[in-house]
Amino acid sequence: MSELAPIWEQVDDEARTVGLVDPDSLGAWMDARDLPGSGEPVELRFISGGSSNEIFEVRRGEHRMALRRPPRVVPEGRNATMLREYRVLEALNCTDVPHPEAIAACDDEGVIGAAFYLMGHVDGWSPMSYGRTWPAPFDTDLEARAELGIQLVDGIARLSRVDWRAKGLEDFGKPDGFLERQVDRWLAHLERNNCRPLPGTDETAAWLRGHIPSTYEPGIIHGDYQFANVMYAHGAPARLAAIVDWEMTTIGDPLLDLGWVTMSWPREGEDASQSGYVDMVGMPSHDALLAHYEEVSGRSTVDIDYYEILARFKLAIVLEAQYARLKAGRADNPKMEAFGPITLDLMANAAAHASRAG
Repeated sequence: MSELAPIWEQVDDEARTVGLVDPDSLGAWMDARDLPGSGEPVELRFISGGSSNEIFEVRRGEHRMALRRPPRVVPEGRNATMLREYRVLEALNCTDVPHPEAIAACDDEGVIGAAFYLMGHVDGWSPMSYGRTWPAPFDTDLEARAELGIQLVDGIARLSRVDWRAKGLEDFGKPDGFLERQVDRWLAHLERNNCRPLPGTDETAAWLRGHIPSTYEPGIIHGDYQFANVMYAHGAPARLAAIVDWEMTTIGDPLLDLGWVTMSWPREGEDASQSGYVDMVGMPSHDALLAHYEEVSGRSTVDIDYYEILARFKLAIVLEAQYARLKAGRADNPKMEAFGPITLDLMANAAAHASRAG
């Protein structure tokens, strides 16, 4: 996943996020709904943030939760997307998909200045907390480390099996024609948001239009599935504790989530030490990931080239839109400057992959 390697500038996140959540206003809203810790003082701690979300730990007495809200400069449509995220989390309650428990959501922007939701605190660790290293025992035990990769794929394989209709998500997306719409949808998004040419876009779009899989079975997709958006339980053996950051979720083709994981996964003979924003040495092979996904999900991966190329194409355009927002002064997170070179690499690699696939 070399294209996704963070090149973040040093940013004072605490200063950047001050005032984004008013504890008194939040506490009053929680009390009105008799949520955990009613009447207790609200304590807040910034956990993490990025180009489109900020996450805070919320403590009320013995209760720990997490609050997720848009950044200070709220992108168009982000409040609605926040509520979509929550709807999926709520649908996943009582399934075998690891996720933060859905607690409550708020569409009243007057409470803290944007829509937000509360979710359960996850007792686990994020690969993003360790840079290009792993916590013990995964730092030295390569056999244990390999299971991290298997567990990563296991999460979306389980997600693909959820009966989304039975969970009340019939109107959540437009599964009919999902693949046929992808190229035009993302090209339109690029036209609205880009600030420069992206070499390889036309070639990739043409290949995707000509290689759409003939059939697919709709399911819930995460939309941005990678090591950065999962948490693991502490200790070995590796166990996925939660899938997080659901802002791009919809009903579509779950194999796109798999392509998101495997698009840059090291192939046999490649230097795994130079692949991705985490240390990929010891990870299972690309073929092993596909085999595990097929076993758990019951879906064929014969068209994986299509999904990997589409994943790169889509991600390049998503990141380019955020980079363009920063350049236009419509975003306040300087970390988004890093997307400039990443976007160019993603689209160039998508075009190269399409050329190899024939």
